[in-house]
Amino acid sequence: MTGHHTLQETEQAIARRLGDVPLRHDAMMAVSNIYRAAAAIRQHFEGSVLRPTDLTWTAFVVLWVVWIWDGMETRHVAEEAGISKGTLTGVAKTLEGRGLVERAPHATDGRLVVLRLTDKGEELMRELFPRFNAEEAFVVERLSGADNERLAGTLRSVIEHLEERGEERRAALHADSPPPPRRSGRRPRP
Repeated sequence: MTGHHTLQETEQAIARRLGDVPLRHDAMMAVSNIYRAAAAIRQHFEGSVLRPTDLTWTAFVVLWVVWIWDGMETRHVAEEAGISKGTLTGVAKTLEGRGLVERAPHATDGRLVVLRLTDKGEELMRELFPRFNAEEAFVVERLSGADNERLAGTLRSVIEHLEERGEERRAALHADSPPPPRRSGRRPRP
């Protein structure tokens, strides 16, 4: 259970509240369950395999991205990790302070910064990832190998659809509305 109510209780409450509203209930349940599953998985990993290393989910994802790509520009790390550049700055400072990552100037553009794992960061990921993967297997242990492949393919399809059409859809939805104010409360200059 990821919240105060079980998944079944939540689905029943939604049906009671919205049963007569003309909605795509199948779409609502699919997206809601993706969100709830992601939150439950994140909570499980932070409370299990990441806890002894004192890593948050976000810090682990940053380490993973930098490890897999053997170093990467900070703007691309943020994008791949699904976080803002500001969030990455704080996470990278923490990881750098722990001796797990280092910042290096870009080879051809001195304005850009590349994150790389230190030897300590490499060692941590080599030791941690097999344990992380064991928890991935635990999370999906009720599914068969074929179920896992179908689920991965279905989620990949959702991601690809958003990558291909999401920006266009967002632009169309906001075509007639002014942009919201910046966090400072000021509107951008035209």
